[in-house]
Amino acid sequence: MRIGEVADKAGVSVRALRYYEEQDLLQARRSPGGQRHYPDTAVSRVRLIQQLYAAGLSSRVVRQVLPCVDSGEASSALLEQLVAERVRIDQRITDLLAVRDRLDDVIAITRNPDSDCCHMR
Repeated sequence: MRIGEVADKAGVSVRALRYYEEQDLLQARRSPGGQRHYPDTAVSRVRLIQQLYAAGLSSRVVRQVLPCVDSGEASSALLEQLVAERVRIDQRITDLLAVRDRLDDVIAITRNPDSDCCHMR
């Protein structure tokens, strides 16, 4: 697949794909004319990279995780790091749920203001 096709199917920019290559997260072979060609698995790989970034993992950690995803194996040190990252993500989820609850309260008050409530005006 060419770079534009992968970008379209994965919902990312061409620039993001180039960045992933620079970070050794994604590989492409080059045609004699210098065009990038990606394997059919590139779209799912890019989506996984996006999910890992969205979870707050750094490029360095993502680079360590990807081979483990492929092989199903990880060193004990990496496993400990991943467990720590999972704990951090769990805390982030808890924090986001609390923020969502606060927003729900604001939405509810705005939609159905109490006659005694004047702090929202």
